[in-house]
Amino acid sequence: MTDGFEEAWSLAEPVKGWMTREQGLALWTAACRLDKGDLIVEIGSHQGRSTVVLATAARTVGATVVAVDPFVDGRLFGGSPTRQRFEANLKAAGVDDVVELVAEYSTKLRPRWTRPIQLLYIDGKHDYWTYTDDLRWSEHLAGGGEILVHDCFSSIGVTLGTIAKVLFGRRYTYLDRATSMARFRLTPPSPKDRLRVIAQLPWFLRNVGIKILLRLRLAPVAKIFGHDSPYDPY
Repeated sequence: MTDGFEEAWSLAEPVKGWMTREQGLALWTAACRLDKGDLIVEIGSHQGRSTVVLATAARTVGATVVAVDPFVDGRLFGGSPTRQRFEANLKAAGVDDVVELVAEYSTKLRPRWTRPIQLLYIDGKHDYWTYTDDLRWSEHLAGGGEILVHDCFSSIGVTLGTIAKVLFGRRYTYLDRATSMARFRLTPPSPKDRLRVIAQLPWFLRNVGIKILLRLRLAPVAKIFGHDSPYDPY
């Protein structure tokens, strides 16, 4: 199932973003499990690094990607210039024909959405309320469908949402993670499944601690905890 991933990653890696190679492989593998005519919904695209991986995999199985991103103007988001780079990156990778862009807030689009989804990837706004609303896109997934979430155990809002909706919920089962990218299945969890979510919380607390150290400009201390980078753990 990894056949073709190296080529996909060579197209995606030059695109600015925070998704790692290991996480890209997790997306690729999940997308390659789909069938012809299936639909992938990606919430949060930025400049298209993850989109390129998903779209390249989608092409191999005959699936399609819908990228949902409002491309909001402002210092933290980039707005129209980011959208232009996104579209240029897809074209450069040769996957623009596999991707349908919906430039809208995921929370506003979701109530109107009617198409079935076979794979859901969430990397939108990381606050608790937006993330838990984005999980509701799973209402369009068939039972057993997969959901991948970026920054799941490195963002406070996303982790709190996961605790509320996965650990204490009845719809999602935690499967595994590629660093901070977690994979869930739309199926009721067992007690053992819930324990596996709890087992991830110490790693999450480590990531929060590292973020605090970086903001205090204590990178040498963060290095003691295994984080040798000026950037937040992703």
